[in-house]
Amino acid sequence: MAILCFKKLSPKAQIPEYKSKGAAGMDICNIYHNQVHYGEVTEVSTALAVEIPQGYELQVRARSGLARDHGVMVVNSPGTIDSDYRGEIKILLTTINPMYISGEYNSPLHLKPGTRVAQLVLAKVARPLAIKEVKELRPTLRGSGGFGSTGR
Repeated sequence: MAILCFKKLSPKAQIPEYKSKGAAGMDICNIYHNQVHYGEVTEVSTALAVEIPQGYELQVRARSGLARDHGVMVVNSPGTIDSDYRGEIKILLTTINPMYISGEYNSPLHLKPGTRVAQLVLAKVARPLAIKEVKELRPTLRGSGGFGSTGR
């Protein structure tokens, strides 16, 4: 069993929590007032650092409620926090919901301190035994068929 150690960088920081027994992700909260504007990237501070066991990563994912209600997305979803990173966890958010007011995109989403802004999922990382360059790859039936090529 892996143990995650979180360090508060501010007394106002909140240690992430699982909100149900079956939850895959633990919710992480912001620490400051933030505004998430339509189509722009907002860097959200959590005032937390984490120690992740070697061989694991923490994946940063959107929360389904914020996505449904406000179109909020984690920009680099899933984001990765590597096991050797010890800096502050920051979440990159955007919204795809223009939130019209008088036909203009001028109503940002306001996030109060303590808002559950994302979820963290602990995942095991597999690394290859070796990385090597080759002249040819072994053929498959699919070959180089790209997007949608297997559904025809």
